[in-house]
Amino acid sequence: MSQAQPPKPHMDKYFDLEPITIGEVLETAAVSVGDAPIESSDADAIQAAERRASCGDEGESGGLGDTAQAAASFNATAAQNVHKINISDVLTNAASKLPHDKAVTCEDAEAVKGAELRGRLETVVRPGGVADMMSKAAKVNLQD
Repeated sequence: MSQAQPPKPHMDKYFDLEPITIGEVLETAAVSVGDAPIESSDADAIQAAERRASCGDEGESGGLGDTAQAAASFNATAAQNVHKINISDVLTNAASKLPHDKAVTCEDAEAVKGAELRGRLETVVRPGGVADMMSKAAKVNLQD
């Protein structure tokens, strides 16, 4: 007589993760490239991400996008890097600063990439930056 096998745990329950949100992506960028001074292209990407998180509504005045734009403007006139505002200064705890948040989609990633590229001299996004992290998050979310 064979012994009954104990039931195997259903593996899907261990991998059933929530989709990555725009707020989480912004916080990841704060860690990934946080020591880099914020540039206009970064601010454009942050503004686009905030707008996408709000489902197209204009972000509230004084939100992350406005803060990022002000930081980029300040950095453009700062004489030395030690006086510049870093990406992490703006994006630390970003998810809690967004009035709305949502899962990243491929459309969101493309919109943020376009916004960042419009402000960059290079034809590629900043590695580890907002647009790069949005693209990676969208791919992960597609697999869920």
